[in-house]
Amino acid sequence: MTGGARRAAAILVTPVLLAAGTACGFADRSAAAADPNTIELLAPTYRDGPSGTKTSWDRVIAGFEAGHPGLRVRLHLESWAAMGDVVRTSLQSPRTTPDLVNFDNFAGFARDGLLYRAADVISGERLADFQPGLARNATIDGVQYALPILASTRTLFVNLDLMHRAGVAAPPRTWQDLLDAARRIGALGGDISGYGLPLAGEGAQTETSIWTFGAGGRWDDGRALTIDTPANLAGLAQMKAMVDAGATEPNPGSTGRKDVINAFVQGRIGMIEGLPSTIGQIARQNPGLRYATSASPTKTGSPMSIAVADQLMAFVKDGRKRGTITAFLDYLYAPAVYSRFVAAEGFLPATVSATAALRDDPVVRVFGPPLATSRFYPVANPKWVAAQAAIQRSVGAIAMGSRPEDVLGRIARTTEHSR
Repeated sequence: MTGGARRAAAILVTPVLLAAGTACGFADRSAAAADPNTIELLAPTYRDGPSGTKTSWDRVIAGFEAGHPGLRVRLHLESWAAMGDVVRTSLQSPRTTPDLVNFDNFAGFARDGLLYRAADVISGERLADFQPGLARNATIDGVQYALPILASTRTLFVNLDLMHRAGVAAPPRTWQDLLDAARRIGALGGDISGYGLPLAGEGAQTETSIWTFGAGGRWDDGRALTIDTPANLAGLAQMKAMVDAGATEPNPGSTGRKDVINAFVQGRIGMIEGLPSTIGQIARQNPGLRYATSASPTKTGSPMSIAVADQLMAFVKDGRKRGTITAFLDYLYAPAVYSRFVAAEGFLPATVSATAALRDDPVVRVFGPPLATSRFYPVANPKWVAAQAAIQRSVGAIAMGSRPEDVLGRIARTTEHSR
């Protein structure tokens, strides 16, 4: 969905406050910190522009404040690239700690006793509305600490015109099908590539997981992380096989997720693993593109992909804002309010009621079905943050001559030696 492990903060990062009708510095928080009726929400930007994420949150906050006189929400928006640094910097002091944070990883904060239990800050009716799989993914030792806000899966996007020109009759189901189709599309020449394999930076862990999960692998066994396993190695080996066969874009080790999605939208890549926002991007930037979606290819052809959920988490601090936090979360996850929010952002809803309300939404139609056969990152394990960062830093090396077993071993050792 959406984020990843970020760089550790070395200096104070001062984001810009983007509040409904308000503008002031992020560090200017003493009055809000002391006021039990004012809460601070730190969130990432999923969409830019005049109708982007800021507009979605402003609409929610305006509705909440209109219906709850005397209660206020101050919104701070950051790019995903900066979120990790800003979160870690803000937690250095209770005075600067936000009350609510929209982020991907929550386990470390829960382990350190910083978070409310979900049941303490949202009504039972709203809590029971979360899709069971997403709720389990926000749970540690039987206790749910985070509230899923936006979910996504991945699915294969194929350029129908390039497939036709290359003589590929149908979207690939197996890795061998994918390799064959990508080579044929890449052979069309020009600047056309067969398959987009983004192995650099934010999102590299998602692409890698699609391949490891497609080999029957997983990153944990329910108790501990399991990085260096035969199945995970098979996934990395097949990624390298795609590169060695010339079936990918040039230099996948230095290519990011946005790069390959943009190239697909422009008609320069035959196949990519897309996310929900890819549908909207095509509609805005190249509505004439003829494309189809299909299940992610796997080693055997059996359906399997990855599901990702970003979370809302509430920080306890001195406990004085629990009532305001609860009022806001109950409002946000009201079916009508939440359905409008998630539809505008172009992701999968995390609640049963919103999923039903949006059943005809194109994103839900395409990306909802894979959720049943998808696996999640093991975000409830605090060491996953280190594993994710290690994958992002290291996996691109397989496209630059490194052996998959060496890369996987390095990721495992780095994770093991982390805090």
